[in-house]
Amino acid sequence: MLRIPAAVLVLVALGACSKKAPPAPPALQVAVASPLSKDVVDWDEYVGHFEAPQSVELRGRVTGQITKVLFSDGQNVREGQPLFVIDRQPYKAALDQARAAVESARATLQNAISIAARSATLEATHAVSKEELETNQAQVRTATAALHAAQAAVETAEINYKWTIVRAPVSGRVSSRRVSVGDQVQSGTTLLTTIMSLDPIWFVFDGAESFYLKYLRQAREGQRQSSRDYANPIDIRLSDENGFSHRGKMVFVDNAIDTESGTIQAHAVVDNHDHFLTPGMFGRARLLGSGSYRAMLVPDEAIVTEQSLKEIFVLARDGTVTKRTIETGPEVLGLRAIRGGLASTDLVILDHLALLKPGMKVDPRRTAIRPRNADAGPSAPPVAAPEPSTATASDAR
Repeated sequence: MLRIPAAVLVLVALGACSKKAPPAPPALQVAVASPLSKDVVDWDEYVGHFEAPQSVELRGRVTGQITKVLFSDGQNVREGQPLFVIDRQPYKAALDQARAAVESARATLQNAISIAARSATLEATHAVSKEELETNQAQVRTATAALHAAQAAVETAEINYKWTIVRAPVSGRVSSRRVSVGDQVQSGTTLLTTIMSLDPIWFVFDGAESFYLKYLRQAREGQRQSSRDYANPIDIRLSDENGFSHRGKMVFVDNAIDTESGTIQAHAVVDNHDHFLTPGMFGRARLLGSGSYRAMLVPDEAIVTEQSLKEIFVLARDGTVTKRTIETGPEVLGLRAIRGGLASTDLVILDHLALLKPGMKVDPRRTAIRPRNADAGPSAPPVAAPEPSTATASDAR
C-alpha cells in the first residue's frame, strides 16, 4: 500500500484552503420608470350609418303636364329653388276667372248696399214697407257672403297657380328626375324626385342595453351627463380612415329598448358643410363613456396575464421585485390605462419580465414612459360597467 508523506497532505490541504469561492452572478439589469399619470376620459365605440334628417318624396300638388325641368340629376339644391314647372295656362285662366268673379260680387254688394240704404230712408216716411226693407238688408248680407266666397276662390286659384312651379321644400341633394317634359302628373300621386338634406347630417347607431344602463347609473351618480339632456361629444371615422376626424354631438336617445335585439337607438348630429358625408355611409363612432378620472399609463408589454388576473412587476425600496394585481382600462396615448393597483410613486419594471420572480434582487436602470401617439378627442364635460374600447387624455395634472 502506497503511503503519502504527511507533509504532502498538509501542502495539499493548504492549497485547497487558499482557493476563493467563485463570485455571485451580477443582478439582472432592468429598466424601471414611474407610470405616466393623466386625467382620462373613456370612449365607447359603436358602428352606425349616416342618415338624412329630412328625406322628401317630391310630388306635384296640382294635375297637369310637365313643361320644364329646372335641375340636373344629383345636384345640390337650396330650399325654395324651382325644380319643375307644370303647365300654368289652365291655372292662370282659373285665377283670372276667380278675380273677375270677385269684381262682380263686389259690384253686386255695392248695389245691394245702395238699395238697402234707400229703403231705410223711405221706410222712415212709410214710403216702403218694413218687410221690403228687411228683404233689401238680407240681400246685402247675401251679397257680402258671395263676395267672401269669391275672394276665397281667388286664394285657392292663386295657390294652385303657385303650385304649378314645384320648388325644393328643403336644402339638400336631389335624386334623379322620375318624370320628363311632356309627362302628365296627378296631384298628390305622381312621384317627381326625392331630396335628402345633408347639412347637418345624422349619425344613427344602436347601443347595447348594458351600455345604456351604465350611462343611466353614471348620470345618477353625477359622473357623466345623460345624452338625453346634454349634447355629449361623439367622434366618427369612416371605413377608409384611421383617425376619428368627424365631430358631432348627441341629440337623441330613443324612448324604449328593442326587446328582440336588446339595443336602443340613438343618433348624433354632425356638421357637413361640404356635403362629403352621404346618407347610407357607414362609420365607427366613439361616444363619451365616462367622466374624467385619474389613471396611470404603462406600456402593454409591461403587463403580464396570470389566468384571469392582470399583474405588473414593481421595484420595491430594497431593490427587489414585487408583483401587483392591477385593474386595467382602455388604451390611452398608445399606452394602457391602469384604474387600480398602481400608484404614481411606484417604479414599474418594463423589460425581462419572463426572468423576474418576486423577491428577486435586480439592478434598476431609470427611464421614462412617454406617449406613443397623440389622441385628438374632443373636450369632455368634467364630471364600472362594460369596458370602454378607447380613451383620450388631457394634459392637466
